[in-house]
Amino acid sequence: MFRKMRRSRQELPVEETLEIMEKGTTGILGVLGDDDYPYTVPVNYLYRDGKIIFHGAKAGHKFDAMQKHDKVSFCVISRDEIVARKVTDYFESAIAFGRVHMIEDPDEKLQAAYALGRKFSPEEAVQDDIDRSYRNVVMYEIEVEHLTGKKAIELVH
Repeated sequence: MFRKMRRSRQELPVEETLEIMEKGTTGILGVLGDDDYPYTVPVNYLYRDGKIIFHGAKAGHKFDAMQKHDKVSFCVISRDEIVARKVTDYFESAIAFGRVHMIEDPDEKLQAAYALGRKFSPEEAVQDDIDRSYRNVVMYEIEVEHLTGKKAIELVH
């Protein structure tokens, strides 16, 4: 169902790919947008247990796209080093494919919001943010179906 990586020598081992996902802070979410144009948007996220958790508003392009079509992709770049003298980029990245859904259960939604917030902020700031804006937030979860990592050929040993 999912393609094999064409340049398989550049494929990262599973452990390194998972490390990119776990340590990353921003990923690029790709959805099928208006008139079937791809729509990509950066989001802060949390990766745990094979799932990507992020939040969004209850309206907008991202919300509408995911309501219509649950298949998404998600890219995280952990290294992006331009090497001008070699006309190349030393990169490491991970790409996930999966299906997204809103977290509907109130307890799970709250737990996800706290977990995501704690990745980036101290507990008291997270609580203040949840008290202020939680009712206007949608929490999403991507069930990862396929995950690969890749690095620049120059970094392959």
